[in-house]
Amino acid sequence: MKKLQPSSRGFGTKGLTLVELLMALAVTSVILTAVVTLAHALDTANDVSDDTSQKQAQVRYATLRISELIRHCKLICGAPGDDLCIWRADDNGDDKINPTELVYIESGTGRDFLQLLDFTWSASWNLTLFETQDINTKDALVMACDERRMLVVPECSNVRFAFDEAPPMSKLVSISFELYENGVTRQYQINASLRGWTGHLLNATADAIVSDDD
Repeated sequence: MKKLQPSSRGFGTKGLTLVELLMALAVTSVILTAVVTLAHALDTANDVSDDTSQKQAQVRYATLRISELIRHCKLICGAPGDDLCIWRADDNGDDKINPTELVYIESGTGRDFLQLLDFTWSASWNLTLFETQDINTKDALVMACDERRMLVVPECSNVRFAFDEAPPMSKLVSISFELYENGVTRQYQINASLRGWTGHLLNATADAIVSDDD
């Protein structure tokens, strides 16, 4: 009877040698590394996409909100300091500027955001056109009135206001700013023109509202 020779690989022939095991571990490591790298890349891409989508939504909202505000306002009073002062409407029809009828578009001392400031309550007094152009008037109104602020573009840079003519003769307003998106700085611009400019209320030198200051 022929004797069976013992296998050089131990019991049976289905075991793995040390070399084969090391090769399997190396292949598995390569595959796992590729999977982790791909997952990280997808996660980064999603973060970038989410950030870009959020900023685009902010730009769309700011464009709609500010364009409507300027389009329907009565007068661009001036650009005191880092702000744009707007006579939103003549709510009581007296042809005079009340603090609750004003809106400031603020850009901050660093010109790095866009924010709306208005007043929900004030004492019964009126402002002259000269006062709305004074850089100190806003601080006085904040102290004396109930204020409300709405941040429309929280993180931007290089905010600038431009006009077709100097306020209060302005009928076209342009607000430019920059946003950092996905490693690139992009410039945006909001343009709006007044539909109902109340130039008839200004005196001959356009430095006062006649019915208010005469």
